[in-house]
Amino acid sequence: MAEPQLRVPGPTPLPERVIRAASRQMINHRGPEFAALLEEIVTSMRWALRTESDVLIYPCSGSGGLEAAVVNVLSPGERALFCTMGSFGDRWAHIADAYGVDVVRLSVRPGEAIDPEDVDRILAEHGDIATVYVTHNETSTGVVNDLPSIAAVVKGRGKLLCVDSVSGASCIPLDTDRLAIDILVTGSQKGWMAPPGLAMIAVSSAALQRAGTATCPRFYLDFARQKKYQDKQQTFSTPAVSVLYALQEGLRMMRDEGLENVWARHARVARMIRAGAGAAGLKLLAAEGHRSDTVTAVHSPADSPEALKGLLTHLRTRHGLVLAGGQDALQGKIFRIGHLGWIDDADVYAILAGLEQGLVDVGLRSRVGMTVAAAQAEGRNAQAESAGVSGRQPDAAEDRRESVGAPSTV
Repeated sequence: MAEPQLRVPGPTPLPERVIRAASRQMINHRGPEFAALLEEIVTSMRWALRTESDVLIYPCSGSGGLEAAVVNVLSPGERALFCTMGSFGDRWAHIADAYGVDVVRLSVRPGEAIDPEDVDRILAEHGDIATVYVTHNETSTGVVNDLPSIAAVVKGRGKLLCVDSVSGASCIPLDTDRLAIDILVTGSQKGWMAPPGLAMIAVSSAALQRAGTATCPRFYLDFARQKKYQDKQQTFSTPAVSVLYALQEGLRMMRDEGLENVWARHARVARMIRAGAGAAGLKLLAAEGHRSDTVTAVHSPADSPEALKGLLTHLRTRHGLVLAGGQDALQGKIFRIGHLGWIDDADVYAILAGLEQGLVDVGLRSRVGMTVAAAQAEGRNAQAESAGVSGRQPDAAEDRRESVGAPSTV
């Protein structure tokens, strides 16, 4: 069998230098070595998120970060707007329901994005809404929202803005402070090239002030408690030290590459994936103009959920290609290709070649050789466009697959 390729929308493959970093010996999480580790990570997170806000780091999943964004700024009975376009937007609203929040939902059909005009309309109708929750990048449908336009509406009406960018931050252009985002949630296992286990939350001064009056019950996820400890370069609870080692190294890799280059690479890879899928006759779920640069959702080419499950099993067992199925109402109807974090053009060719051969193996296509050629052509187009903007031709021969040197120690 081919070398396994984990290409789900998270967790993502780990670079070798990140794996080495994560294997380092434990340190005292109340000692000076940990203080230096935490300081570097927070500084680099601010750089990557383009923010001067506090970045609070919790040992939990992205869903824990979403819960923190609810319990710290809302009160039971308070009305809040949740803009949902898939499973994870729905999850955020369900979390708020569990705490007794009066949830107003703005929902769209799978594959569609949130219309900023609808956000404005609802805020005009419900003047008592003070907080808006928006998913930046929805991995269940492969849709990315026009966050700058939505943010302009929300902030123009003086509301607190909370954004789920668990799968968008570090991969898709995002300027937290320029958009005046008050709470930005992301997670270690996505574009940050680290294992699962950390939620990283940028929290504005306005959000911290609101947390002082909100009355939803909280303890472990309390912003004030965590900030008090991080101001002393510690964490309230025992931190996930090995995951922090990995995150530190992933951030160093991003700094080496350059943030705009990371964004451009994800945009190019996404274009290549979509071009290859189109060459194979596959149809995408997300609407044109709102397709994510981190995950592509594809309508099933099979005639039944069972047949799609068989295709995904065949790809995994025969070609070592691990893709994700659909979630909730989309289960059995789509599959998803994750292309975020540690990925480059060569990975795209391997993904598409394996997918195309698998389709032929199970009788869903009759020939191979189209997907990689289409991706190569699209990659050249993307590089030419990038060179036109930057004034120089990107170095396509640069080898990102293995960085030299052992990971630095704290």
